[in-house]
Amino acid sequence: MDGAPSPTVQERAPLSKFELIGLVASVMAMTALSIDMMLAALGDIGADFHLTNENDRQLVVVVFMFASGASQLFYGPLSDRFGRRAVFIWSLVGFLAATLLCVVATAYSLFIAGRALQGVAAAAGRVVAIALVRDLFKGREMASIMSMAMTVSIVSPIIAPGLGQLILFIAPWRSVFIVLFAFGGILLAWVAWRLPETLNAEDRRPLSFSAIGNMLSHYMSYRTAIGYTIGTMCIMASLMAYLTSSQQIYVDTYGLGAQFPLALGSVAFAVGIAAIANANLVRRFGTRRLSHWAIIAFAVINTGNAIYLSLTDGGTLAGYLAFLIAAYFMMGLITSNFSAIVMEPMGKMAGTASAVYGFATTTGSALLGGLAGRLYDGTAVPIVTSFAVFGFIGVISVLVTERGRLFIEPPSEVA
Repeated sequence: MDGAPSPTVQERAPLSKFELIGLVASVMAMTALSIDMMLAALGDIGADFHLTNENDRQLVVVVFMFASGASQLFYGPLSDRFGRRAVFIWSLVGFLAATLLCVVATAYSLFIAGRALQGVAAAAGRVVAIALVRDLFKGREMASIMSMAMTVSIVSPIIAPGLGQLILFIAPWRSVFIVLFAFGGILLAWVAWRLPETLNAEDRRPLSFSAIGNMLSHYMSYRTAIGYTIGTMCIMASLMAYLTSSQQIYVDTYGLGAQFPLALGSVAFAVGIAAIANANLVRRFGTRRLSHWAIIAFAVINTGNAIYLSLTDGGTLAGYLAFLIAAYFMMGLITSNFSAIVMEPMGKMAGTASAVYGFATTTGSALLGGLAGRLYDGTAVPIVTSFAVFGFIGVISVLVTERGRLFIEPPSEVA
């Protein structure tokens, strides 16, 4: 990876806002598809590799998530040193190689190694995508763009299992990886052809342990970075808990059966509508004012749902969904604005900042959400209660971060 952008990179026409949103959204989708399209194929994978312990097939997801979360810390410094474009391209090449390994692997250990490498390579996408948005925009405009693009990272995990099942209806499980390979190839061609370098040569940082340590310390020195990272982790943990328990709740508790994807789709639709609305609302009300009201509403709505389910012996599917859709609409107003608030003061260290932010929110939410999902007891009550608890922890984190002063925009954020 060359340390300075080539003349051909500098001569590329700037991306339009629409194309930038599409590119970042596609990057977010790649990781989600790599994780959640596998869910429908786990049984076939276990049978094909003759696994004697059924729990061993969970490694297909766990190894990818762990490798992806931990690797994000390294891509920030790399993108701050070598530029966004070079790191992006090399990571996509690595993703294609790892995906091909998964397609041809005949031993489970080799297949799992391919999944780990997939996770390591895919981790670059989220880090670089957020950093390049921060390179080009800031303030409410950055929040607006991230709101549109990051919706995919929330919606994709909800619709990806259905897509994986659709593939399995017409082809064997390895075809899921062939689809991923095709998606990654298209994304690589798009990045190589259209993406200019967004980090100026004079803004590049040296790659050294001391420099990385200083940048991490710089991130941790920002009160807003710590507080809103915790807030995002809590909100995303509720999403992880929802995803891990959704099939049990919809199929076992409410007996949806084949209509299970419709319930997932209704929640995804709510998040998407919220993100579209946020892109306009954030310009009018500001990131803090809008997201503070949203996270409070998120906690209160989930509390109402938990009380409803407890008092009505599990309630009805319609009642459960009504509360859930309202809560996840609020999530669409929280995540992108929290990300923008964290990234706003980071300036030239946006790459490292997005890496730390991604590492903390991804690994933290996976751990907390996974533990919460295991609380399922045949009803939705403990899961929804965990949503409320996560919401209130997020509110407290924001309240402490802002020293008790909510709904107030700093001078740099006021239009």
